[in-house]
Amino acid sequence: MNVVLKLEELFLLLLGIYLFSLLNYDWWWFVALLLTPDIGMFGYLFNAKIGAITYNLFHHRAIAILIYLLGVYLSIPLCQLIGVIVFSHAAFDRFLGYGLKYEKGFKFTHLGEIGK
Repeated sequence: MNVVLKLEELFLLLLGIYLFSLLNYDWWWFVALLLTPDIGMFGYLFNAKIGAITYNLFHHRAIAILIYLLGVYLSIPLCQLIGVIVFSHAAFDRFLGYGLKYEKGFKFTHLGEIGK
């Protein structure tokens, strides 16, 4: 993956960490919850199409931003936390080269094929 794209994802992860620092949660929450969006992978137990849908749902930054902004607007810290975690996780995954999935299978992403 291009170095510039990796840097962009790194800065988005840092933005997520900053947004988390504005919340009233202990730091261990960030560490403990950072990998929770990977529950979207359980869809692959059914088939590749469902797996891609559930994985992408739990890794989509626009959804994360909407949840976060809803939490800000309605003053719901839990929504803000969920939004920050999903946003940060997505940036972390993409920094590592894991993108949104295609229905062909887990290793086929919008960033290219994993393992090539």
